[in-house]
Formats: sequence, C-alpha cells, structure tokens
Amino acid sequence: MKVLYLTSYFYPEDVASSYLGHNVREAIVNEGMDIVLYTPVPTRGVNNNLRKQYRTIKKDEVWYDGHMTIHRFNLMRERKNPILRAIRYVLQELKHFTCAVFAKDAKQCEVIKLSSTPPIHGMTAAFIKKIRHIPIIFDLQDIFPDSLAGTGLTKKGGLLWKIGRMIENFTYRNADKIIVISEDFKKNIMAKGVPEEKIEVIYNWVDSDAVHPVSKEDNILFEEFGISKDKFTVVYAGNLGNAQNIEIIIDAASRLTGRDDIQFVIFGSGGLEDDIRKRIETENLTNVTLLPIQPYERVSMVYGLGDIDIVSCKAGLGGSAMPSKTWSIMSCERPVLASFDEGELKEIIEKNGCGVFTHAGNVVEFIKAIETLAADKERCKEMGKNARQFILENLTKEVGTRKYIEVIKSVVKK
Repeated sequence: MKVLYLTSYFYPEDVASSYLGHNVREAIVNEGMDIVLYTPVPTRGVNNNLRKQYRTIKKDEVWYDGHMTIHRFNLMRERKNPILRAIRYVLQELKHFTCAVFAKDAKQCEVIKLSSTPPIHGMTAAFIKKIRHIPIIFDLQDIFPDSLAGTGLTKKGGLLWKIGRMIENFTYRNADKIIVISEDFKKNIMAKGVPEEKIEVIYNWVDSDAVHPVSKEDNILFEEFGISKDKFTVVYAGNLGNAQNIEIIIDAASRLTGRDDIQFVIFGSGGLEDDIRKRIETENLTNVTLLPIQPYERVSMVYGLGDIDIVSCKAGLGGSAMPSKTWSIMSCERPVLASFDEGELKEIIEKNGCGVFTHAGNVVEFIKAIETLAADKERCKEMGKNARQFILENLTKEVGTRKYIEVIKSVVKK
C-alpha cells in the first residue's frame, strides 16, 4: 500500500508539532506501507542559503530505506502579508493538484493523507478524489474559517467567512475520515452536519522520552539567556499571533512590574512579534524576556525554565484550536496555566490537578493565578507531577500512531 502525502511544510522547516507528522510517517513505514510526499521547497524558519541548497537539488529525496520518496517543488518564499501568503497557497494547491493527478509516483498511491493547512488544502484533495477516486484522510488540526475569524482576517457572516464555510463543507463531504484532535473539535464539526461515524478523535500525543522533566539545576538555558533561577518564572512558547492572545501575557507583566520575584519568558515568532517587542521596549517591561523560538530538541529545557507554562487563546477560539503544546508542558512535569475558553482543556486540567484554568481574556483571573502559584511553589511541583503522570497514562506516541494506522487501513478496505 502507498500513502500520498500533500504537505505545506516539511523538514527542515521549523513548524509547531512537526514531530507528530514524523511519528506517523515512521509508523506507516513500520507497518509495511510506502509514502510518496509532495511539498514546496522549505521556507518557514530557514535562511536563504539553506533554501537555495534545496532549490538546486535535482534528485528526489529517499527516506526510511527507500520507503518514502520526497518530491519538492519550487515556490515563492512565504511572507507575513496575508494577500501574498494567500497567493502562495493558491499556487501551492495548483501544484499539489497537478502532481497528485498526473505524477507517476502519485498515481500509484491508494489513499491521500493531508492536514488542514492551508484552509483550501482539503478542497484540493476533494477535487483530486473526484478524478482519482481514492479515499481522503483529513487531519483537522485547525478549524477554518473559525480560526480565521479569531485572527481578525474575517468576520462571522462576512463574505470571506461564507466562502470559508462553503470550502469547509465541501471538504467534509468528500473526506472519508476526518481526524480531530479533541472532543470539542468533534462537537464543532458535528454541529455543522458531519456524521459521527466519519470522525476519529486522536489527541496530539507527546514523545514522553524526548520531552521530559529537566530540573532548574541542569537547565543550561538559564545561563545561556541570562534568566534568573531565583525568580518565579512564567513561560510561553509558540506562535505570536492574534489567536493566541499574547497581549494578556504582556498586560499581566505590565501590571506585575512591582513584583521583583516574578519574571516572564516568551519564546516565539509570528505576526505580532514586532508589536510585542515594541510594547516591551516602550513600557520598559524589564520583567519580560522575548527570545526566538527554539528547535524541538530543546523543548524540555524551554518548558523546564518555567515554574508554570502558559496555554492561551483569544476568547471564542477554544473550540477551534486545541493546543498540543499542553501535552509537551505536562510531559515536562510542569503545571499548565490556561487562559482559555471553557471546555475540554479546563476539564482535563481541573480533573487531574495539573494546572490552573482562567477564562480567555480575563487578565484579572490570569494575574491572580500567577500570584497564587508564585506564593505556593510546592503546589506547583505537585501539579507538575500530576501532569507528567497523566501523559504517561494517556498520551503516548504508541497509542496515537496506532490509531492513525487503523484509520488508514479502514478507508483503504472500503
């Protein structure tokens, strides 16, 4: 059996949760299947020299002892401007469609596996299916256009929203299986008419061996970045965009400038990076350190810096974004400080005693939680231990990847 992968980003690009894709592909190959993958030349998180190297490679790459073939195609570099990014996505989808329908390797594949980025990705697969008549597995990591509304790129009921909903419905109708990353996601798309039997809930797992507890004494990042070990440290790592509501962290830091015992460390990049940097400078927020996002192999040390680590979203987006970083934080034996919509995340945190939940956008609750935990570090340690135990019992790589394999086999049998 051969699986056709159509991806927007691939190694060596620096994207969130890239380990998940690697784990699934490795499991597919270990199951005796082959993979044919089409992706643009790397753009995100790579410098011009590395990008140039990939653009000049003539041969296709072969991984996993010949069981995965990677076809890269040239495409303009990704930009922050939403219009230029949209143009790039359209060009990418045209190339993916052409490859999937006409390329020799792709025509040998029996199933399409793809994720939800960009928003038109699923629509492309649906058109391919109408010509190739092969099943689609749609991996829903973000719900569009819900998340677009959260970033401010569209408004519910507006023209772009209506177009997004049409694309969303078209994708769901043609997908044979839709993998969602939470029960909240499942409820969301079922409310839009997706049959329950078409949906599989597979939580984004974490490699508990690779993402593990690191003590402050052994964490080299304190010295490397000049961060005090003596202060209560609040860490955020990830995308700096509207949907994540990073403003609440800066607002909290601004109101806590008088607390010399509390410091904030932010690792990230994204559309609001310049705005955040400007606020830190203009408001003289000496209690905030803004650093570049770190490679995956340092994730244990990144979250290990924190006495608590943040998961946040803009109010109203909790049902369309389940942050997989939650599991990484918990696997690092650190408590989660959530600024999120009520739902599944709150239930997990409170039921298992592995963090503190505050309502999305409520800066007063958020600050109170920080001050309360700063006054009780032993409680923080206990919640961290509970968090790690939850991961070991529920969210391992082996459980997650086995579910993916079962989904692939189920659609091909049809």
